[in-house]
Amino acid sequence: MKSYRQELWFEVPTRRAFINITPQVEACLRDSGIQEGLVLCNAMHITASVFINDDESGLHHDYDQWLERLAPHAPVSQYRHNVGEDNADAHMKRQIMGREIVVAVTDGKLDFGTWEQIFYGEFDGRRRKRVLVKIIGE
Repeated sequence: MKSYRQELWFEVPTRRAFINITPQVEACLRDSGIQEGLVLCNAMHITASVFINDDESGLHHDYDQWLERLAPHAPVSQYRHNVGEDNADAHMKRQIMGREIVVAVTDGKLDFGTWEQIFYGEFDGRRRKRVLVKIIGE
């Protein structure tokens, strides 16, 4: 069995964003040479997420609004974590959206369902963060 590891780096200029990272993950898969196996992608920061869904702007807007209703940023004083911080909401948003995804690799391609894409979700941007791509297989 072969193993491949790559880090993808992001520095989002806004507090929140959803970025389609499918092309970068596909490039990692090509570089790995693995034809059959699994791809793991996980956010290596506690205020960011990796998830799978549709690449549709209305859905991304709805996610942003929904997450802000569930864990509003302001007022920052509503969170105990925010003593000296202002990102408690980002931790909660990450918890809801998830840390990682796993995708099967078949014939050297990501084995997706219809419309599925991989996204990096940023909830406390304006600094450099990374996503781990780990691929194992043959």
